[in-house]
Amino acid sequence: MTTALITHESALDHVTPDGHPERVERVVRLNAEFATPAYASLLRVEAPAVADEAILRAHPPEYLASLKARIPSRGFAAIDPDTHLSPESWQAVLRSAGAAVQAVDMVMAGAARNAFAMMRPPGHHAEKAEAMGFCFLGNVAIAAKHALEHHGLSRVAILDFDVHHGNGTQDLVWDDARIAFCSSHQMPLYPGTGRADERGAHGNVLNIPLPGLSDGPAFRAAMQRLALPFLRDHRPEMLFISAGFDAHRLDPLANLNLEGDDFYWITAEICKLAQEFAQGRVVSVLEGGYSLDGLADGATAHMRALMEAGE
Repeated sequence: MTTALITHESALDHVTPDGHPERVERVVRLNAEFATPAYASLLRVEAPAVADEAILRAHPPEYLASLKARIPSRGFAAIDPDTHLSPESWQAVLRSAGAAVQAVDMVMAGAARNAFAMMRPPGHHAEKAEAMGFCFLGNVAIAAKHALEHHGLSRVAILDFDVHHGNGTQDLVWDDARIAFCSSHQMPLYPGTGRADERGAHGNVLNIPLPGLSDGPAFRAAMQRLALPFLRDHRPEMLFISAGFDAHRLDPLANLNLEGDDFYWITAEICKLAQEFAQGRVVSVLEGGYSLDGLADGATAHMRALMEAGE
């Protein structure tokens, strides 16, 4: 068994305005990190474009059509002050969701024990009919619904440790008792959602707001006390990770103080949980991380934990 790394060169074609934190260089840096001999055993797969059928489990058709119509012929189309489409963005958007769906297919088929969908743009801020926060499609929610509807699983769970609340994922799974969603995030911070009393229609949502300057020990304590028991109680048959590395101490958009070892630890804990209930099946989807050094430190630690669990 092995770990799959799923990506595509279209991640480099989604261009954002000069100075934008969600930039091409994020994937350039990760490609360089994972090209070293330490990662030679990864199963490398090109991300396909996601099928409309998979998107429409999460987003209405009118939204998909309107989003595609916003692709500019030149320059940028601003969805909001933070969220931009460029002329070559559409393939990146489709393949970013497609990477997450492909990861599910590979893990379910036994082609890989776990997988990391390393694409951009990210997805966890995209709500049912609204792009925001650098995100256009709810990649991890699309993948979770694919696992349920296409592969026939009964229960899945998502842990989002991005420093920003996964408001889009929460919106997309709020009414679905089959999906447990847990988000740890700094609060107060964009997008302003993620209070502890936001629990989902079936008690299937758990938010863990952390105060600014929270460090690794505080994060780990919250995961052990709240997140891991919540996920375990759901008895998921597949676990998903919204892997944002902007809780790293170097990130310029927030001020949590996690280190690479903290991302390694939580990934290893999720993989242990997957061994209990899900035959080791874990799918991770790249979200944020805007310091290139912090992103590299967090993502390589995350990948090491996935690879060790995949052996």
